[in-house]
Amino acid sequence: MSDFIWFKSYPDYVPHVVDVKQYSSIVDLYDQTVAKYKANQAFVNMDKALTYGELDEMVTAFASYIQNHTKLKKGDRIAIQMPNLLQFPVVLFGSLKAGLTVVTTNPLYTKEEMLHQFSDLDCKAIVILENFANQLEPILGKTNIEYVFTTKIGDLLGGLKGSIVNLVVKHVKKMVPPFSLPTAIDLKKVLQLGKASSYQKVEVNLDDIAFLQYTGGTTGVAKGAVLTHGNICANVCQVYAWIGNLFVPGKETVITALPLYHIFALTVNCILFFSCGSKNVLITNPRDMKAYMKDLRKYPPHYLTGVNTLFNGMMHHPEFDSVSWSQMKISIGGGMAVQDFVAREWERRTGKPLLEAYGLSETSPAATVNPIDGTHRMGTIGLPIPNTDVRILDDDGNALGINEIGEIAIKGPQVMKGYYNKPEETEKCFAGPYFRTGDIGYMDEDGFFRIVDRKKEMILVSGFNVYPNEIEKVIVEHPKVLEVGVRGVPDERTSEAVKAFVVAKDPSLTEEEVKAYCREHLTNYKIPKYVVFRDELPKSNVGKILRRKLQ
Repeated sequence: MSDFIWFKSYPDYVPHVVDVKQYSSIVDLYDQTVAKYKANQAFVNMDKALTYGELDEMVTAFASYIQNHTKLKKGDRIAIQMPNLLQFPVVLFGSLKAGLTVVTTNPLYTKEEMLHQFSDLDCKAIVILENFANQLEPILGKTNIEYVFTTKIGDLLGGLKGSIVNLVVKHVKKMVPPFSLPTAIDLKKVLQLGKASSYQKVEVNLDDIAFLQYTGGTTGVAKGAVLTHGNICANVCQVYAWIGNLFVPGKETVITALPLYHIFALTVNCILFFSCGSKNVLITNPRDMKAYMKDLRKYPPHYLTGVNTLFNGMMHHPEFDSVSWSQMKISIGGGMAVQDFVAREWERRTGKPLLEAYGLSETSPAATVNPIDGTHRMGTIGLPIPNTDVRILDDDGNALGINEIGEIAIKGPQVMKGYYNKPEETEKCFAGPYFRTGDIGYMDEDGFFRIVDRKKEMILVSGFNVYPNEIEKVIVEHPKVLEVGVRGVPDERTSEAVKAFVVAKDPSLTEEEVKAYCREHLTNYKIPKYVVFRDELPKSNVGKILRRKLQ
């Protein structure tokens, strides 16, 4: 207890410390949940629902196939490369039940990125959507992958609907480039063979590795964060304690638009909400905003998670106000900073706050969350969740005081064990037991934390530190601006200069208007020297603006 610092704003409804060993593994959590909610709908995708019982039959069949028809053993790595489909939770939980370590992979990776990840983490198997199999074909022989399982978008939609979807995707929309993987096995066949075999329980404990979760790679070569069953189960228990008094077990709907390979959706949407018996609506392509709005109307959410750009994009869609938000309890934004303008507009339009949370792949992910009792503070990432100590450190690892800017560091049971096979990288990112996040921020007198920006994205203008987040938050408030990204560019006179990349909402917007608006709200050295307009900004697959790709 003495390691944790608590402040007067810590919510009364949340215990400072919770039992993070309520489950002996993710498999234990899964088994308990399935037994409790067998008849409830677990996952919905493209209007096809799987109950917890139906899901369990497929999950057990996949685990049984691994045991009886492959040489894969406990701890071997299996990659999952697909968007949000019913197949994802089947393969995810099935792999964990078989004792495997799961490697979630961005479906949009290039073949070079795939080769790096699969080789770096020594993957032995992969489940891949056929749409991306052509990228696997040229690199497969350079990896240690022994088993390839392929699946089609409509495979678990059932009957005629599944067949029609697969036909349209391949032959009408031409979304499946030709590929040749002679040793690949169809996932539907895998489930058939697995169902005819017997499953033997694998002993999995909290110290076993559950996921090798690749970091986004926005500040260098991506690395695999080693997340144990204990890390994930701890984070589930921590976040449940934070929002658990809102849950009505077995009665609620969560919308999952973030891809399940992203750590936020993986832990919170897929595992936490699963443990509550929720109905989880999987959105395969949230960029198809018209279809997304249709799903929101059909399945009014109790909980909604996303990133700033997703919430912003939703509100700019003409059908947004046709969605019923009356039963929504909370919306949680993570993955990138939630801009004040977006949060204010969201609350005005829906009547419910958009709460900002904070975490990383390395922290499973949740570390801080804004309170749900009405005491949240816009523009902050909230307070540390139970069993978590967050501090601000200087470059030498010394703790800083209130309102002093430094690097955010986190200690807690959700913090990763390290980077896979990278002891030097692991050592660099720890100051004793504290994980150094690379994010710059400060703590106010009530214990709320604010992020200033990424340490490596800071812009140095004539010796002054300039943080892109601060400038972006100002520019996006301009009524003619839709989105903005800011980065530093070389400058002979000032070392670096600020450059803003703007997507205009109103085509009449000019460079001078943007600069004039900045002059009203920013000190001189923070005003962008350059303003350029773009039709769109480069984003990750979860919608995070990639500043490093702003050209």
